[in-house]
Amino acid sequence: MNESPPNHRPPCAAPIIARVHHRLQELDAPQWDALLATQARPTPFMRHAYLQAMEQSGSASSDTGWLPRHVALWQGERLLAACPLYLKSHSWGEYVFDFAWARAYQQHGLRYYPKAVIGVPFTPVPGSRLLAPDAVLRRQLLQAVLDWCQSENLGSLHLLFPGEQDLVAGDALGLLLREGVQFHWTNPATAPFHDFEDFLARLQRDKRRKIRQEMRKVRDAGVSYRHLLAPDIAEADWAFFRSCYQRTYLEHGNAPYLNDAFWQHMQTDLPGQWLLIIAERAGHPVASSLIGLHDNTRHGGPERIAYGRYWGALERIDCLHFDLCYYQPLAWCIANGYQRFEGGAQGEHKLARALLPQTTHSAHWIADARFRAAIADFLQQEREHVGHYHDMLDAHSPLRPRD
Repeated sequence: MNESPPNHRPPCAAPIIARVHHRLQELDAPQWDALLATQARPTPFMRHAYLQAMEQSGSASSDTGWLPRHVALWQGERLLAACPLYLKSHSWGEYVFDFAWARAYQQHGLRYYPKAVIGVPFTPVPGSRLLAPDAVLRRQLLQAVLDWCQSENLGSLHLLFPGEQDLVAGDALGLLLREGVQFHWTNPATAPFHDFEDFLARLQRDKRRKIRQEMRKVRDAGVSYRHLLAPDIAEADWAFFRSCYQRTYLEHGNAPYLNDAFWQHMQTDLPGQWLLIIAERAGHPVASSLIGLHDNTRHGGPERIAYGRYWGALERIDCLHFDLCYYQPLAWCIANGYQRFEGGAQGEHKLARALLPQTTHSAHWIADARFRAAIADFLQQEREHVGHYHDMLDAHSPLRPRD
């Protein structure tokens, strides 16, 4: 074959290549974050620094059962698409529960672990997972993950808390869709709350009275609050939060998922991501609550979002949890123009605090055809149950009926 003269050679784009990366550090942080910023539902927990802190601290590692195997599409030196992928030896820290599936595999003499997970370790925050500029590359990225799972003889892949665009890609490739429920608060765009009292005035009378009673109990116990943003969160404040966080896990008989080294990374690498609320009594800190923050309006998005993440107390004070984890954050969100507060996984008690039910999703690839059919049938029944549960929760909304 005769080559064209050098000056007349037709342009030829470099091929798109899928690669598996054993460390997030192998992926360029600015390119990763630039992809994230273009997604329909970015969150701070998908930022390169957050995920890398999981690895560098050892919180997400082979020792903890989260072995990094991130997948990326490359065209030359350009990162086209990427997603965080982990090889899991257990199902802890995911908040989409498949323990019953694992038991069924074991009862039939089959191996369920290791499995593959696309998600953020220990962080049940819905948002974009497949970082790609368009639907074609998003589907190509997910296909590359599936190809890798098959090459490794894995039995399943689980896409946890994805955004809507991720679900479309998963559905196109035959993943089984699953639904769940979380509780989120929203400041209505058409008639936003002026202040916390305005918010309370729009609740049903019994709910409004209960919240005021709970807040009064905390106030009568001599509790006051400090609301801290970077750079006002001092080293001593972070140290106190870490002690509260560890105390919460130890009281439940578990070791904390996130170690001190991870929180040191948050303090130095992502300090502006957090609101820290510290409860004090008699001049001494007694409890704290850490709220994740995301100003989506900086990237042309429609809203500012706060995420209730972690809390802990060194003293037992009646109703302090409700005030510190819900009422204080909601009052701060209203005062600072945040349109949504996501309350995290589970918790029907949040409904009485005006955090309303929201459907969450996951998507699952099951290699074994027999189990895939059985799980598909289970998920269909589960979706019906979740729908009825959602309707029941809606019927008990704490909001006053509109005139």
